[in-house]
Amino acid sequence: MKLLTKDILTHIPRIGETSEKDASEVRVWVKFFLPEGAWTWYVTELDPDTEEAFGFVRGFGGELGYFSLTELRELRTPTFHLPIERDLYWNNKTTLREVMDGTKR
Repeated sequence: MKLLTKDILTHIPRIGETSEKDASEVRVWVKFFLPEGAWTWYVTELDPDTEEAFGFVRGFGGELGYFSLTELRELRTPTFHLPIERDLYWNNKTTLREVMDGTKR
């Protein structure tokens, strides 16, 4: 499965474009997760050339930050060596505030 579709690449804001907005106004365009484990990445901005993304990461807690899609593609789960997946049913109208508050996972 492709991590990013042409439609996502067309619509997702570039790095820095939403930095002045309140979290309730920022959309989470993509949700990635490890099928075996607690780690989830919610992407709000992307540089398609470098594959650097910005968003919220939930693992042993949660924090906003930058992460590399190139590195995420290399991740594998410890037991079954499964790759990262994109949530195909993710509602990209979900806001960053909803994700950070835990109302959307």
